[in-house]
Amino acid sequence: MSASLTHAFLLQRKSLMWRVMRIVRDRQVAEDLAQEAYLRARRAQETAPIEHPEGFLHQTARNLALDHVRRLRTRGGVEVDAAADAVEAVPDDRPTCETALIYRERLRALNGALAALPPRVQSAVVLSRIEGWTNARIAAHLGVSERTVFNDLKMAMGHCRSVLARLDRA
Repeated sequence: MSASLTHAFLLQRKSLMWRVMRIVRDRQVAEDLAQEAYLRARRAQETAPIEHPEGFLHQTARNLALDHVRRLRTRGGVEVDAAADAVEAVPDDRPTCETALIYRERLRALNGALAALPPRVQSAVVLSRIEGWTNARIAAHLGVSERTVFNDLKMAMGHCRSVLARLDRA
């Protein structure tokens, strides 16, 4: 008996999936529901014989698909409200207009501070902080010692910190 149900399921599997797919519009859900229809048919067959396994499988799959869609609609109304409340409770991580203005002012001051440095020091800062080069690579590129690169970066960072400190005091 279960062999005929399994045989019917294997023959009707694609047809079941497409029937369910038209209702749920999701391939993965359709596959899951077709498989569930087979499992339910197996359980039903244990209690009483199934005369038309193909029809039983199709009707079970259709009912499961309709139940799935109803459940989504019901849950959707409740979950959307809960999700909207949760989203409203999340603080906005974007800076305020005032904070954005302060950041732009600080960036402008840093650009001015870097522009006031000698060209070699500017190059060392760009290669180190933006390009991510090592001091040894920068030294080889600029034709200076690693100690000079270290001192140039130290001077640049100190200069930038003092410019920002003056800005913060103002």
